[in-house]
Amino acid sequence: MAAGRQPHGEYIDVSLIKQLWLTIALVLLLAFSGTLYIGMTSFRLQLEQQAELRNRLNAEAVALAISQGNMTPDNVAQLLATQFDSGHYRRIALHDTQGNVVALHEDSKPSIEVPRWFVNLANIEAPAGHATVNDPLNRYSTLTLESQPGIAYRPLWLATLKLAGWFGMLCIVGLFLAAWVARSIRRPLRRLVKQAHEIGNRQFITTPEPRLREVRKVVNAMNHLSESLAEMLGRESERIDLLRKRLQHDSVSGVLNRKAFMSHLHNTLRRSDHRATGTLALVRLSRLGKINASLGQAETDRLLHELGQSLVQVGTLVGEGVAGRLNGSDFALLIPSSSDTKLIGEEIIQRLTTLEQAQQEATLTLPSALITYAQGDQPSALLASLDGALANAENSGHLVQLVAKGAQRLTLFNSHAEWRQALSQALDGGVYLGRYPVLDTQGQLLHLECPARLRLKGEWRPADIFMPWISRLGFEPLLDLAVARETLREINRHGMPLGINLSPASLREGRFMLDFRNLLQGNREAARQLWIEVPEAMLTHDLETLHSLGRELQLFGCRLGVEHVGREFRRITDLEGLGLSYIKIDATLVEGLHESLDQQTLLRGIATLCHSIGMIAIAEGVASLKEAEMIFKLGIKGVTGPGIRQLNRPSSQARSIE
Repeated sequence: MAAGRQPHGEYIDVSLIKQLWLTIALVLLLAFSGTLYIGMTSFRLQLEQQAELRNRLNAEAVALAISQGNMTPDNVAQLLATQFDSGHYRRIALHDTQGNVVALHEDSKPSIEVPRWFVNLANIEAPAGHATVNDPLNRYSTLTLESQPGIAYRPLWLATLKLAGWFGMLCIVGLFLAAWVARSIRRPLRRLVKQAHEIGNRQFITTPEPRLREVRKVVNAMNHLSESLAEMLGRESERIDLLRKRLQHDSVSGVLNRKAFMSHLHNTLRRSDHRATGTLALVRLSRLGKINASLGQAETDRLLHELGQSLVQVGTLVGEGVAGRLNGSDFALLIPSSSDTKLIGEEIIQRLTTLEQAQQEATLTLPSALITYAQGDQPSALLASLDGALANAENSGHLVQLVAKGAQRLTLFNSHAEWRQALSQALDGGVYLGRYPVLDTQGQLLHLECPARLRLKGEWRPADIFMPWISRLGFEPLLDLAVARETLREINRHGMPLGINLSPASLREGRFMLDFRNLLQGNREAARQLWIEVPEAMLTHDLETLHSLGRELQLFGCRLGVEHVGREFRRITDLEGLGLSYIKIDATLVEGLHESLDQQTLLRGIATLCHSIGMIAIAEGVASLKEAEMIFKLGIKGVTGPGIRQLNRPSSQARSIE
């Protein structure tokens, strides 16, 4: 390979600032060398000329003295000796008319007060002075005087030192100025590098424009690129959200359509966490045909929209409620994690009353019915009970509300005090972690979901049994801390990645965050295998808390994700620097995937957008191997649900801890 050429794919790591400093140093060195050379050369030439003139004048003066003095040879010798001793001469020689040396004085060991290397470098040559002696007796002919060059080296040495000193001071000032210039260049370059890294991490930030014109052009180009990418992803997320709404939402009321709501209800009743218990409500706009004939289609559609949005407001106020339109006149409201039918009923009646009073042109009949649900209940049975109660309420008045009786359920404890004592003892005794695998496209383990179990009345109970009481008693921080501690202990024991859920109530409590941070600090290696999930509702209601959590988890290498993503998917692309690593797509978007090309397009768009912003998309509630294969074809990188058991098992170790 030719010298200096690099193999393909290799490069020489050269710093721009180092190149700048090297260039400045080289320029200063060249300037110093040139200045020193020119200064020394000109001064040396001046000294040589002065020495030559002095030698010549002294030689003529001595020759004149010899010529006019009628001196004897002894007097001439004494004059030359005196002259040699009085000046700094290297050699004085007097020649006769035949060219022979008559008198000679020579200093063989001249004293030089400067370094020898400087003498060798300067090499001053002072030409000898020659003069003709006019001797009447024709005894002498020529006198030669050659001064001692050592006396010229000292002023040249001192002048050189002075020049070097001044130049050194100027170099120091120049280096300070160069350092200031380098910093002014490095600062925007560092911001530029940071911006490039952030864009690589799918965080589209902009940086302020620097004063340097050349760097400003690059910064403007990078800012334009960042803004264009952010705008492109924003448009794509809006397009996906519009497609989701077209698939899942009723075009008139704006709430979920029947298919989407029933899918949501079905998946909620199959859950094993706190959302598996709650309240289901049904509201009917009676005599819809007469109202349509009286008000007209436009006003009737507006009334249906207001009714649907009223139920959405109730769901938002009471909890993470989901409203849907089951048919022309029936609306449903699902409120997980809340079994307080009295509170929910009052909120519904309040908004229905407002809606009835606002309508002057027609009399509205808005009966409602509520029922509590729990894990394992059948949607058909719940809706049948609600239909019966709703029919009775409809026959009883305009705004009558009834609470339907559901199936008899086992009640572990009968009072707050008993639940408080039982839960305190269970938390002190520790938690048990369920394990549900999340697999990637190769059937390898991404992590294991670990819902909590508590030992109550001698059995490990799922979250849907105790979570409502955990929330009522404010025990979420205690439970989440116990789950986190047990999860890290399991990771240290088995080395497998595990995922847990943290509740918003815990994350809002400063004491929990301090204890949780200390727990992660003491288990840094295990923390890198920890996957933490938060509810989708935090994207709208607890954004600052979520930002704070993201910053904390980045310090320990944990992965942060959002579960059950559906309605608020568009919000994810609008949040920069949130630190999200993955999302789990709600099962309602996955169910019935084979039957809907629009649904496949939606999931493909979500997968593409997640990849663009550096997140892993995981599909929840996958019911079959065929469904999982379709999901992978759409670009989604992970699956979880009852249908993934047929995929390749992650490892024998994973099986051993499930």
